[in-house]
Order: sequence, then C-alpha cells, then structure tokens
Amino acid sequence: MKYNNKKGRRIAKDEVEKKKKIIIRTFITIVSIIILCIIGYIANDYIILGKNKTTNLVINNTNVTENLKNDIFIDGDNIYFSKEDLANFFDKYIYEDEENEQIITTYEDKIATIGFDENQIEVNGSEVSTYAHAIEKDESIYIPITELKDVYGIEIEYIQDTNIITIDSIAREQKKAISNGNLAVKSSTNFIAKTVDRTKKGDYVIVISDDGKNAKIRTLNGKIGYVKSKKLANTVITRQNIEEEKQIEEKVNLVWDYYSQVATAPDREGTNIDGINVVSPAFYHLNNDGKLEENVGEEGQAYIQWAHNNGYKVWAMVQNAGSGMMDVTSEIMNHYDNRQNLIETIIDECMKYDLDGINIDFENMKKEDVDLFSRFIIELEPRLKEIGVVLSVDVTAPDGSDTWSLCFDRHVLGDVADYLIFMAYDQYGASSDIAGTTAGYDWIELNIKKFLEIYEVEGEKLILAIPLYARLWTLDSNGDIEGQTAIPMNEINESIPTDAERNWDDELKQDYVEYADGESTKKIWIEDINSLREKVSLINKYKLGGVASWELGMETDDVWQMIKQELSE
Repeated sequence: MKYNNKKGRRIAKDEVEKKKKIIIRTFITIVSIIILCIIGYIANDYIILGKNKTTNLVINNTNVTENLKNDIFIDGDNIYFSKEDLANFFDKYIYEDEENEQIITTYEDKIATIGFDENQIEVNGSEVSTYAHAIEKDESIYIPITELKDVYGIEIEYIQDTNIITIDSIAREQKKAISNGNLAVKSSTNFIAKTVDRTKKGDYVIVISDDGKNAKIRTLNGKIGYVKSKKLANTVITRQNIEEEKQIEEKVNLVWDYYSQVATAPDREGTNIDGINVVSPAFYHLNNDGKLEENVGEEGQAYIQWAHNNGYKVWAMVQNAGSGMMDVTSEIMNHYDNRQNLIETIIDECMKYDLDGINIDFENMKKEDVDLFSRFIIELEPRLKEIGVVLSVDVTAPDGSDTWSLCFDRHVLGDVADYLIFMAYDQYGASSDIAGTTAGYDWIELNIKKFLEIYEVEGEKLILAIPLYARLWTLDSNGDIEGQTAIPMNEINESIPTDAERNWDDELKQDYVEYADGESTKKIWIEDINSLREKVSLINKYKLGGVASWELGMETDDVWQMIKQELSE
C-alpha cells in the first residue's frame, strides 16, 4: 500500500512538471508573437515592392517590377522605359522604323512616332513638342514614357522617397478614401502581418478593393497593403470606367454591294433588305500609282443616305483589285510614309461621307509582306477608332498559296481589327484543276476551328462570309476541266436540266448534280437555302460575330429571312 502511494505521488509530480513546461512554452510563444508584431509595426519600411533593388513599378495597383525586362531609367523629370518593356506593358506591336529612324507606337485611338534626335513626337498626324526623345542605352532603345502619357492614356508619378513609379490608366475606375487615423498598412489580412507603410490621419489613399471588413489600398508613398475598412472614411469614385461602345450590339449581318470601278453606285431607293444591318459598297480601290480612288459620286451619296435611312451601317469596301496590283500594294506596305498617306486619305473619306466603317479587301499580296500588311492594319485601326469608324479585314482560308493565303497573319489581324471576315470561298475556284464545291460545310467548319484554336481569333470578332453563287464545271471525256462558270444562286435552277437528279452530300451539306451535255460532263455543287442554312448555323455553334454575303443581287428571295432567323436563335 505504501509503495502504491509513493508511485501515485510521483505520477502527480510528473504531471505538474509537464504542465509547467507547457505553460512556459506557451508564454515564450506569445512573447515571441508580440515581439514580432511590434517589430512589424515599427518597421514600416520592412517590405519593398519587388525583389530587386531598382526602381519599383506599380501599374494599375499591381506590382509588376518582377516583369521588367530592363531597368527603368530616370533623368530629371523624364522617365524612360525600354522598348521591350513598353511592348510588355502597353503596346506589343511597338515598332522600330529603321528607314525613318523612329519608333512607332499605337494604343487605343492613338498612333505616335518618336525619333532619336528632335524633341518632338507626332500623334495622329499632328506634331507635338516634347522635352525628350528616344535614346539608345546599354544596347537597348529607351523611350520617355512621360512624353507618351496622352498616347497611352495614363497618369504617371515617380515617388522619390520610396523609389516607386505608379502608373494609372485614366480609362479605369478609381476610388479614393480618407484615412481617419494614423494607420499601419499591413502586407496581408492575416493576424500576424508585416507593416508595409503608415498613413497619417487625413491622408488620401486609393482604394483597390473593399470587402466590408478589410480594404486593400495604395498609399501616398505608392505602397500597397491592407487596413480595416472601418478605418477609412468618405470613399468616393473619382474616376469612372470608360467602356468602349460597340457600333453593332447584335450579330453582324453584312452584304457586299459590288459594282465595278467604272460603274456608279446602284440606286437602292425603295429597297429594304430584311435582317441586314451593314452594307459594304465598292466605293474605293487603289490605282496603278498606289493612290486611293473613290467611286462614290452623287449616286454613292444617295446610296449612303438610303442605307442610313433604313438603319444600315455603311462599311465601305477598299480594294486592291486589278492586274499588276501586287507590286503596287507591296510598295505601299514597305514604307511608313506610303502607309500613312493611304491612311490619311481613308480618314478624310470617312469624314467626308460620314462612313460607319471600312472593309479592307486586299488580296493577291506578296508573302514576304505579311508583317507589313499587319503594320498597315495596326496603324490604321487607331485612326479609325478616333473617329468612331469600324475596321473589318477580309482574309482567305488558312494554308493556301503564298499570295492568296500565306500573305495574312490572321492572329495579328484578328487581334487588331474590330472584325476579321473569313471569306469561306472558293474551296475550288476558277483556277482549280479539280472540279469541286465552292464552299463545303466540312471545309468551312475545319477552317473556323483553325481561326479560333490555332490563330486565337476571338469568336465574336470573326465573321463568316458565305457565297451566294456556285460554279458549274465542264469536264471533257477524259475528266479534265474544260471550263467553269460562276452562277448566282437565283439562276441555278434555270442553268441545269429540270430532270437532273440532285443528291444530298451530308459532309458538304449541299446537293450535288452531274449530267451529260453532249460529249462533256457538267458538275455543280448547289448553293441554295438549305446549304446556306447549314453554313449559317455554324455562327451560333461557334459563337461567331456574324455573317457576310457575297454579293447582293445573287440571292433568292428567301435568303434574308432565313439568315435573320438563324442569327436570332
């Protein structure tokens, strides 16, 4: 019994010792936490934005210092960014024009050039005096971003005390509040968080977000952190979001209204085309001297008035059609001044005739000019945006010939232009040595997928252009092609024998007809309301931006109602 009592007392003593150790460890932990909090509270400069020791950069309340490719260079009031960093943060298409020794940059509705010698920039065709110019430093080109504030639509500030540059887009919403006390700004909302900065009572801060409990703010020193929401007062929106309004909210339903360069615009008075919202008349073409010639006249002005009276937008077509135009087009694309002269003419014409859009239909171009054609579109787009004019660009199916297909960078064009129009024809065209359909469903769908998946064109920016015609092929007794004729769909029934058998091809989604004509064989893949309905159904299937039809006058009476119905589903 005594032995058991001793054992009990020993166990009780061990338990007391254990409890003492737990209490001591807990006390040490609490003291350590308190010490860390005090250190964090006092050391309000403990955190610097970014890991490097160079100037820190905050763009739209996000620390992007680690994304800098080169150091920022500051000379007095001028802040220089490298060309690579401007490309990374603002203009991925920034361009060095070696011929004219200048940098060309575009952003939203501005295009600017800045040289290496004179303190001057040109913005949308107007010269502006500056305090700095582009320079070469450490094997990189540096550009004074402080001189491009109006081009990029930004506010920029260098806070010398903290070596931070803040840049804010003036098109983005901004909220400000007043600190209602001397606050410690924390690195996170955790209970234990380092102090980033301090605010004084009455300081203005930028409110980045606020969940009602904690607010993420940017201080006057440019530092970002958290405070309790209740510690802020008088939160107001000091700048609203500026959102671009689309000219056409619904899906585009465009029809090309083509007439030759020697004809006048058609008289459409009294005509109403159910469902369409855009007409694209053949108003402009390049001549052999590379100048833009208009084919508007009084008839064209009456046409514009008719279109606007019916609620249609007018996206005038600009063509480089005609023999010998490949070299002419190349000469324009290869020189900045030539591109700008054409752009200025287009802008003047848009304003002269109150045009709503421009449809660039440049075909048969040199493959080696692919990037320069993209430059033309990159430089045209902001000028048109400035005056509220829509830019659409026609392109062919990918993976074709050098001058018909590989002359387009569909990724860049689709990224820059308001709309990219896929001319889904001719799958087998006039120069083909094989008789085939003008536009098979399976071929169109395959190429739509290429636009969306390979070239990363946004679906809502891609317009599917369909043919309102088919080709009637003539083959000799050996099966070789003797010739072909493009036939408007409203003349197809009269062009083939009434007893000719029609066979539905479920891959092409159209009827096929073959019949004997003397010693020759005729073949035609018919475009009618059924084949077109299948093609148009792809627009909703892939959430595309709309449809375009080539060309007005070739259709049957039921086409417009069908397209209208398909687009509304």
